[in-house]
Amino acid sequence: MSEAVATSHLRENPYELARTQLEHVGEVFGIEPNLIRVLSHCKKVVEVSIPFQRDDGTVGVFTGFRVTHNVARGPSKGGIRYHPDVTRDEVKALAMWMTWKCALMALPFGGAKGGVVCDPKSLSEKELERMTRRYTSEIINEIGPERDIPAPDVGTDSRVMAWIFDTYSMNKGHSVLGVVTGKPLSVGGSLGREEATARGSLYCIQALAGKRGQRVDEYTVAIQGFGNVGSNLARLLHAEGAKVVAVSDSRGGVYNPHGIDVPAAVEHKRETGSVVGLAGTDAITNEELVELPCDIFAPCALEQVVHAENADRVQASVICEGANGPVTPAADAILEDRGILVLPDVLANAGGVVVSYFEWVQGLQEYFWQEDEVNAKLRDIVARAFEETWQTRERYQTSLRMAAYGLAVQRVAEATTTRGLYP
Repeated sequence: MSEAVATSHLRENPYELARTQLEHVGEVFGIEPNLIRVLSHCKKVVEVSIPFQRDDGTVGVFTGFRVTHNVARGPSKGGIRYHPDVTRDEVKALAMWMTWKCALMALPFGGAKGGVVCDPKSLSEKELERMTRRYTSEIINEIGPERDIPAPDVGTDSRVMAWIFDTYSMNKGHSVLGVVTGKPLSVGGSLGREEATARGSLYCIQALAGKRGQRVDEYTVAIQGFGNVGSNLARLLHAEGAKVVAVSDSRGGVYNPHGIDVPAAVEHKRETGSVVGLAGTDAITNEELVELPCDIFAPCALEQVVHAENADRVQASVICEGANGPVTPAADAILEDRGILVLPDVLANAGGVVVSYFEWVQGLQEYFWQEDEVNAKLRDIVARAFEETWQTRERYQTSLRMAAYGLAVQRVAEATTTRGLYP
């Protein structure tokens, strides 16, 4: 795995960035230093070895993680990613960000995250299943509906969640619907979960348009990443009348200043595995996409794509963080100085965990809702969180990110204080 580390997309240690952000929040919002000290550490970090049989009979061994950051507000919640660049500190940072995201949305969860250092695209479906089931077996004592509830993330999907659900349930002797979210509908998934993260981003963009006296159909948008979040966001914005001028995936991007045919892009990706080569577009790199002239740039892939070296070349007036941590703190400062508004990840991509919460509740009750009910409840929660964040921003005269983090950290700090230290 040394090659993957050498070419990692991570320019800075994400856990150190997350802790620095937390310390800054503590200073701005006057949070007790002892609480910041507690919240800057993860409650539990589990590292496991994952041996599994490949199709040719050889045995592969991957490294996996499951991290719980905080459980002051409830059981921990967070995705599992399969990616060659997964590191212990990346998973710890993502777990911390999940704590803030759940608190900002007022969900009764703390933050967690999981990861396996692998390239899922290099595995056959059977190898992926065997590896997933072994990983689940290794972390089985860490997860559960009242303890820690995984979900999909980069490189994982509903199929992977079904394997985790089945492996856990087989070990328990009965079906445990609440152990993971993002499951297929046939085994207790929720309507609306597949596009929930993108829909939450759309609701944030709509709320911002309302604040600015604008309409979504006036916007031009560039979207980096064309997986679950990016493709669904492109589709939803296109349906609202916005002009999607660029999209990309791990192989490269395509650009048309007059607008891309989004349904054709989705079909092209389904047929070829990439958006590259889409008819009626020009080829661009992922790096070039970041700097395109547009109203909204939505990074929906990986962390740290906007950094100190390219932040001064961003031409969008708004960045909507569909991914976790795509803008570094150094870039944040440059963008703030330039008057570029950042809709932060803990607000803009929280739709996924909100509908994961709905799925968890439905699983516990074994009573399932209609899709329009799910979307209406999602809109209510995102709209409320956006308004609270906007008001906090104006009150403290700070960035939207600092306002969102401030609200979230205060809520977790209050729960921590209320519960007290044991023993």
